Amino acid sequence: MGSGGDLRGEELSSLRAAIDREMTQAVAELGSLLDSASPDDLRRPSVGTRWTNRQLLFHMVFGYCVVRSLMPLVHTLGRLGWSRRFAATLNAGRGPFHVVNYAGSVVGGQVLPTSVVLRLMHQTVAALERRLDRETAQSLALTMCFPTDWDPYFRPVMKVEDVYRYGRLHFSHHRRQLTM
Repeated sequence: MGSGGDLRGEELSSLRAAIDREMTQAVAELGSLLDSASPDDLRRPSVGTRWTNRQLLFHMVFGYCVVRSLMPLVHTLGRLGWSRRFAATLNAGRGPFHVVNYAGSVVGGQVLPTSVVLRLMHQTVAALERRLDRETAQSLALTMCFPTDWDPYFRPVMKVEDVYRYGRLHFSHHRRQLTM
């Protein structure tokens, strides 16, 4: 496969299809997890986090919401080339970010019914799929510097393609921490 903007039509279609499959698989997996979870399962603590399973499930969906929110930013900063200072500024604010990230998942996981969490995942992935369908080889190759102190799956420089795939990495990582 060619690199970045060098993708040919069939390679681009294949890449889009692979990313789409990853997102679709995550939606199906979340649905299965929620369908099979008992109230006790959802209240049980997860492994390696301070969240319950229910809160962690919300956080897994939140990862895809982050991807959706990041896309306009990655495209814009990728075109402008202004992302190094932006990433450094975000890294400097990692403390407040981690507090908000934790508390947001506690609240979201407790307040939103699991049916709403699943609907949020469906809507978020559908929006990402629509955007992915419009991506070109050049847009998928745009890069942005990322705040690596925010998440272990953020790399110093990520392509738009990498950001789409981040959602699945994040989801799979936390899936292993569930105790259901």
